[in-house]
Amino acid sequence: MTEKLETTSNVAEYTVSEISGALKRTVEDTFGHVRVRGEISGYRGPHSSGHAYFSLKDDKARIEAVVWRGSMSRMRFQPEEGMEVIATGKLTTYPGSSKYQIVIEQMEPAGAGALMALLEERKRKLGAEGLFDSTAKQLLPYMPRIIGVVTSPTGAVIRDIIHRITDRFPLHVLVWPVRVQGETSGNEVANAVNGFNSLANSAVFPQPDVLIVARGGGSLEDLWGFNDEVVVRAVAASHIPVISAVGHETDWTLIDLAADVRAPTPTGAAEMAVPVKADLVAHLATLGARLSSGMSRYLDRRRQAQRALARALPSADQLLALPRRHFDETAARLGRALQANTQKKRGEFDGAARQLSPRLLEQRFREKRREISVLSARLPRGLAILIRDRRAYFERRSVRLSIEQTARLAERGRQHLQQLDRRQIQAVKLLLDRAKRRRDEQWRLLNGLSHTSILERGFAIVLDPSGTPIKRASGIAAGDDLTLRFQDGDIQALAKDGAAKPAQPKIEKPAAIKKTPVPGGSQGSLF
Repeated sequence: MTEKLETTSNVAEYTVSEISGALKRTVEDTFGHVRVRGEISGYRGPHSSGHAYFSLKDDKARIEAVVWRGSMSRMRFQPEEGMEVIATGKLTTYPGSSKYQIVIEQMEPAGAGALMALLEERKRKLGAEGLFDSTAKQLLPYMPRIIGVVTSPTGAVIRDIIHRITDRFPLHVLVWPVRVQGETSGNEVANAVNGFNSLANSAVFPQPDVLIVARGGGSLEDLWGFNDEVVVRAVAASHIPVISAVGHETDWTLIDLAADVRAPTPTGAAEMAVPVKADLVAHLATLGARLSSGMSRYLDRRRQAQRALARALPSADQLLALPRRHFDETAARLGRALQANTQKKRGEFDGAARQLSPRLLEQRFREKRREISVLSARLPRGLAILIRDRRAYFERRSVRLSIEQTARLAERGRQHLQQLDRRQIQAVKLLLDRAKRRRDEQWRLLNGLSHTSILERGFAIVLDPSGTPIKRASGIAAGDDLTLRFQDGDIQALAKDGAAKPAQPKIEKPAAIKKTPVPGGSQGSLF
């Protein structure tokens, strides 16, 4: 059993439209035309329809504003974001969204707003420190490997950037998530820029080659975090090139002045950061084709030049004609020259033979005897004079000599001899060491070239009965006694068959050796 509860009230019922209409009439009748002083916020220029929509605000409140196309065309100045104005118009409501707004008919500037004044003051201060200096801007890398993005991970900005990079040149993108609006956005963006700069080049988190700081459009208050002084200093101090893509093309913040490059939109920043891979591939293909064509033309020119030079060179007969003629003339003169030289030498020999007569030799002996007699007569007197001069010299030297001086000279000589003795020992030791090293090297070389080292590697030498090595199979006949010399001894063997004529090389299994006892040693049959 259900009971139907009915409530009765004396309060009148209104529809939503009636309430909205009543509020609209009340606001318009109560205020009518008003003059409002405030700062323009959220201004993006006239709409495609010609109307303009924005807000007027102060430090405590905010009111929506609209300027219709007719009133906009009569404005004597162009409204700007952050400008403080005095607007004259009618207050009304917009029933579709339960908002009240002012329909501006006239507007005149009243000076810059508080935020714009603060922004201009901060701009002058940081600019005086050189943070916006164009000479300190870095060039963007032409083909980066990794791109770092500082933005919100949930917005459409990061998707637009990744999509654009993927279309142009797919590569690695590192995203540092931050809040791009609010009181903490400035510190988060600054920490992200500093964090990217402090990354080490590791396999997990490599350091980016270029940074993109991005955010979508918004009002001056929405973008205020990117005017923070800590953000500007972090971007200016970054050793990684920074691209600023904050807001729309008409928006500007202090980070745009401190960044190395300013992009009008986040998508434009992605286009600035990477080239188009397809264009690079096409350009490389064009360069490759030009290189191939150039090399072909160069080789053709060089080939033609070589043929021209070959035609200009003389033939072998022309080159050898003069030497061949000179050789023939020399050969013709050689016989006559030999006869003339023989006759000349025979004449010289006859002249020398005439001077060797016995009478002439006897005369020369007599002259030499007279010279010896004269010298023998002068010898005693010369010896006496020499002895006298030497005695006088020694007497003069003995006057200047003393025991102390002689002792000093002897000590100096002894020290010099000791030094020479030490050097001699070192030199002998060095020579012995060098001789030992040379001996060891020669011994190793001798062992390497010796046949015993070859036997140690598993080879054998075949000897005939006289002990002479047999080098070829053609030197062995059937029934020959052979000696097989191994590394550890000799084995006697008997050749079963003689050597056949040389044939095509063929790989066969090695012949087996059957050992049979023989007197005086081991004997085997080779087969």
